[in-house]
Amino acid sequence: MLERHQCGGRPRWEEDIKRDGVVYSDTSTPDGGVISYWVEHAYYQVTERDTDELAAACNELTAMLIEAGDYIIENNLFSKLGIPSFAVPAIRKTWEDDDPYFYWPSVYGRMDLRWGNDPALVAKDPTLAYPKLLEYNADTPTCFVESTGAQWNWLAANPHVDGDQWNNAYEALVEAWKRNVKLYCERRKTTVDIIHFVHSVGEPSGEDRMNTALVAAAAEEAGFRVKMQYIEEVQLERDPGEFGWLDSSTVAPIGRVLDEDGEPMRLVFKLYPWEWMLHEEFGPAALWNMVQPDGTTWVEPPYKLMWSSKGILPVLWELFGDDPVRSRYLLPAYFEGEEPPGFRDNCVRKPLFGREGANVEVIQDGKVVASKGGPYGTEGYVLQQFAELPVFDGHGGPYHALTGVWMIDNEAAGLCFRESVGPITDNLSFFVPHVIKG
Repeated sequence: MLERHQCGGRPRWEEDIKRDGVVYSDTSTPDGGVISYWVEHAYYQVTERDTDELAAACNELTAMLIEAGDYIIENNLFSKLGIPSFAVPAIRKTWEDDDPYFYWPSVYGRMDLRWGNDPALVAKDPTLAYPKLLEYNADTPTCFVESTGAQWNWLAANPHVDGDQWNNAYEALVEAWKRNVKLYCERRKTTVDIIHFVHSVGEPSGEDRMNTALVAAAAEEAGFRVKMQYIEEVQLERDPGEFGWLDSSTVAPIGRVLDEDGEPMRLVFKLYPWEWMLHEEFGPAALWNMVQPDGTTWVEPPYKLMWSSKGILPVLWELFGDDPVRSRYLLPAYFEGEEPPGFRDNCVRKPLFGREGANVEVIQDGKVVASKGGPYGTEGYVLQQFAELPVFDGHGGPYHALTGVWMIDNEAAGLCFRESVGPITDNLSFFVPHVIKG
């Protein structure tokens, strides 16, 4: 069962986590202070049976998401999910799995869950016994560095803690690169000389850079050459020549997508969300480019927009809310304006596309009890039933615990925990290692 424990730490843990890639632990607070995102002196404890149940739940949720994707496409629900019409052809194309020529690699995501099967907690709230999907970070999840090597090294080097971890996400990612690139090459009758990895120069903490570097390291271990650069340095060839194409309704004539050195980019991993790319100059061009025989393939593919939009939550509830088994993994959710009477009095209002809790409101008894500002929400909102995260005591707490499960190649492969003082898991949350015992 899920428990939180205090423990001793490593003598030079600040140096250790930076060496492991968590160079972004120091976090500035609104009052001018600095806190550590990494928690060295506590851990969450689970059992092997817990991890088996979490894996089964998330694998089942993946099957549900696939059905939901079919439903969205069949019923043309893209606008409700905040997806612009010019992105729909690429989403439809990359969703297909029977094209003899194309293959669209997809390697990872992270499900964030409400779960806490401590008997005392379940006695107060039986719904905590089953993991419930809060959202799926299907396109550009971070905290991969701390979820893999950093927390494993914490366990291996900490004399105050013993046990195991559910922590094979990195190894699974190596195999995911091997399998996906092999299929990509077989379908397209080509070879991959190099995989590009891009992230934004606008993220100053180093979090995007280190997460991208670790995903690139997995690809390199899988046997591929890799090249990292900023996405802002991606170029569009303006003189397409014989290679070029034109879709005058959406983009100007363009040719190949080029890297910072002017070399063509054939296969690109991006730690940069599709919903941001769509609103930039090269976004529509990249979508149209991607579905051409000689275009640039982006990882993750455009269809992940359907899953990373919070609009997937009401779609899942519409499809499975009456299913006595599958509904236990969901919280009731509706598109704003379509909720039943009284639902808005106790809910969480979430923007269709948002990050780190920005623009989220927690509403109880008709009043906003917690909120966070931010730049999101213009595409619309969903309302998800309010259900408090499990709360645990601890130094500086109490803490609301959020469970994360890594999905590698659409299979559950690892566990992570973040916690927050308030009910919204935001950019002031903490990463806490875990241990398996029993």
